[in-house]
Amino acid sequence: MKILVTVTEAATVDTVFEIDGLGVDDRYLSTDLNEWDAYALEEAVQLTEEAGEVVTVTIGPDSVEETVRQALAKGADRAIRIWDDRLAAHSVLDPLTKAAVLEAVVADEQPDLVFTGVQSADDRFGATGTALASRLDWAWGTVVNDLQLDTTVAHVTRELEGSLEELTDTRRPAVLTIQTGINEPRFASLQDITRAQQADITVKSLTELGLSEDALVSSIEQTALYEPESESEATVFDGSPEETAAELATVIEETGVAQ
Repeated sequence: MKILVTVTEAATVDTVFEIDGLGVDDRYLSTDLNEWDAYALEEAVQLTEEAGEVVTVTIGPDSVEETVRQALAKGADRAIRIWDDRLAAHSVLDPLTKAAVLEAVVADEQPDLVFTGVQSADDRFGATGTALASRLDWAWGTVVNDLQLDTTVAHVTRELEGSLEELTDTRRPAVLTIQTGINEPRFASLQDITRAQQADITVKSLTELGLSEDALVSSIEQTALYEPESESEATVFDGSPEETAAELATVIEETGVAQ
């Protein structure tokens, strides 16, 4: 069994930061393997430990390769990175754009399953997996927090709103978006990290994937980035519970919230 896992490098912004053009200045950013993707990767590794292969695919420039190597250290067998000038020219890589690229990778790799994280910690579109399933005309399951496989079916437990869950059978091949908490992602040993640093990462361009200029038509364009202005300041009440409750009641009454 072969499982293709999408891996994203997610950025975290410092509390205090500066904006540089259409992005946050790199001095105020830290990057790491996307949390949801770490769970998707672990689930794939566990399912293929006895027999199978886990291949990760990442869309990003060469600066993301350290994050890709984290995935290799955590059990992925191979890694593919997709990038070229056409992708770099996009101000936003929206789910439809990513799905078009990933579809071509699926055509090359012919996996039995594709795992994605539910969302990325920075963009939070939460739609790449379902967009890919639509392009492939594959079955799909979202927000998966438990998974059992047999020959032709994935027995999926999905997390729904209101603390509800849904148990459903999804025919294979399928695209599944994996929720945090489905497992406990492993820590990479020093030996695994060393092995991953020496591993080859396959780099492909859109041309090598057979994608023409018309294949990437994004529906989203980023035109500006700014920090929203604060319209009011928070009020902190000091004192005993009785005193602060009385002050809060006065504020509620004066602002008309209770009406």
